[in-house]
Amino acid sequence: MTSTTPRVAVVTGGARGIGAATAARLAADGHAVAVLDLLEDVAAETAAKLTADGHRAIGVGVDVADEESVTAAVGRVVAELGAPTILVNNAGILRDNLLFKMSTDDWDAVLGVHLRGAFLVTRAVQKHMIDAGWGRIVNLSSTSALGNRGQANYAAAKAGMQGFTKTLAIELGKFGVTANAIAPGVIATDMIAETAERVGVPLEDFLAHMAKEVPVGRVGQPQDIAAAASFFCSEEASFTSGQVLYVAGGPKA
Repeated sequence: MTSTTPRVAVVTGGARGIGAATAARLAADGHAVAVLDLLEDVAAETAAKLTADGHRAIGVGVDVADEESVTAAVGRVVAELGAPTILVNNAGILRDNLLFKMSTDDWDAVLGVHLRGAFLVTRAVQKHMIDAGWGRIVNLSSTSALGNRGQANYAAAKAGMQGFTKTLAIELGKFGVTANAIAPGVIATDMIAETAERVGVPLEDFLAHMAKEVPVGRVGQPQDIAAAASFFCSEEASFTSGQVLYVAGGPKA
């Protein structure tokens, strides 16, 4: 779904997977896109592909869990593309383990990137939305928010993203800003490949097994999530806020 007004969008964790697909979809919708990622070189490559296709895009290196890094990254977006009024908080990492094996660093790292990162980037970007009287925030949650073995840190972070989203919707709604969350199911990305490796199952076998558990009979693709993000970022979604959409090929919550 295409918005009628071109905006400046920020996608964190935008270098690969769901983030890259979302950046591409928002660019196709007519927006200028800042691809933010810790992997600065890959972010630049992703942005270069969008530019080659005729879109406005830049790749920006950022550690979303670091306040100074976020401030610098958002400042660069404003300087090179303009004030951002669309934000997709997608940056995330995995540090899976059973609770009794999980280190404090594993816990802190995951909560830091997902929750602290979303907080820092949203805080830096929301002022531009308020100034414009218009904004769209999309946070990436997960079906793991419902609980998942070996992911106490990730599940807590993704559940936290839902509460964060609903609070943003309440606080920012009067300024013309909406906030929604997408909770993907099994999506064929590098992160799923990491999970398959962790459990010691070949990726193809892992995906085939997971597909059997999905009512539509397949695992998701990054473009499936990008399509949902496109709607939440559109003009038409102005009365949709504080929602969590499970994009998982079947009912999850």
